[in-house]
Amino acid sequence: MHDLIRELRESNGSKIVLLVADGLGGLSLTPGGKTELESAKTPNLDACVRDGVCGLSIPVLPGITPGSGPGHLGLFGYDPLHYRIGRGILEALGINFQVGARDVATRGNFCTLDQNGLIADRRAGRPTTERCVAMCKLLQTVRVPGVEIFVEPVREHRFVVVFRGDDLGDAVNDTDPQQTGHAPLQAKGSDAASQKTAEAVNRFVAEADKVLKEHAPTNGVTLRGFARYPKIDTMQDIYGLRSAAIAVYPMYKGLARLVGMDVLDAGATLQDQVETLQRVWGQYDFFFLHYKYTDSTGEDGNFAAKVETIERFDAEIPKIRGLNPDVLIVTGDHSTPSKMKSHSWHPVPVLLTAKSCRTDTVTDFGESQCLHGGLGQFQAMYLLPMAMAHAGRLGKYGA
Repeated sequence: MHDLIRELRESNGSKIVLLVADGLGGLSLTPGGKTELESAKTPNLDACVRDGVCGLSIPVLPGITPGSGPGHLGLFGYDPLHYRIGRGILEALGINFQVGARDVATRGNFCTLDQNGLIADRRAGRPTTERCVAMCKLLQTVRVPGVEIFVEPVREHRFVVVFRGDDLGDAVNDTDPQQTGHAPLQAKGSDAASQKTAEAVNRFVAEADKVLKEHAPTNGVTLRGFARYPKIDTMQDIYGLRSAAIAVYPMYKGLARLVGMDVLDAGATLQDQVETLQRVWGQYDFFFLHYKYTDSTGEDGNFAAKVETIERFDAEIPKIRGLNPDVLIVTGDHSTPSKMKSHSWHPVPVLLTAKSCRTDTVTDFGESQCLHGGLGQFQAMYLLPMAMAHAGRLGKYGA
């Protein structure tokens, strides 16, 4: 697909905005009920729907539950099955850590361990970022023979660990069992180089548990998404787009940086992000705005809170439409139903507005109505080519 895009792409000064409400898709709590998106009052998104066209995107493949990395890579026009990128690299790039050729990066979570060493809370009660920084300073005292270790705070319960040394591999399993009531898993490598990394990981975790023992609820760690730096063509190389990322959370900055976007100072709130968009409107062709809280409330299992975050999200839509983008896309990277408290495989609502779009009969932005939208159901990696076409940036294929 990328070779074809390079062949057909054209430059015309048009503007594309991709507004991602993380984990947007949901489920009703009762049969026949409404999802979080359908329960929310979204007059501005509904107005977009009536002016545009809707559908449902499949982040990876039917039935496959995506992480945030694959989910966003699809939205950026990359096949997530081809570009399999570990979360550790994304977190490291998100805090602008310079990952080198001898490095294996991993995402860390502080967790709460009970008296039996079992995980009582996978996110340690979502501690403050200040506590995260303090706990990382303790972890920075840990030493493991044969490797250098860098521990850097990210946000709340998240941190980055980078293992630096010769002949380290990244084919290492996550130590997070993804459920409470279980002990963290031992790291194992699937080849000799990765087993060397795994041994260093297990030494690090054992020492980390000692250092953190008296610091509940942040008295344990899990590690996931071991990765080396990948080679990937940028959005400028493929799509010919000068691209800007306006995201608050580091991981999404990392994803954007990986595909060559300029990562801008986004402030702390969606209002700050929209003000940044307004300020740099003349400097870029493509703008990626990321909104996290639809996902975190879903993971917490808080249906009502997710509804509220969607309504706050909706309130900012008029400011974005006021810039008159040639194409505006609103969607999510995956579904995070409050009912499941986790990511899921369910297709994700999508709306697209453009001067050249063929409108459909959908009147409200929600899963049930999007099922009948004009875009149908499609793989997310085709969304950006559709945006390019609606923006007049793709020429004709063939004679």
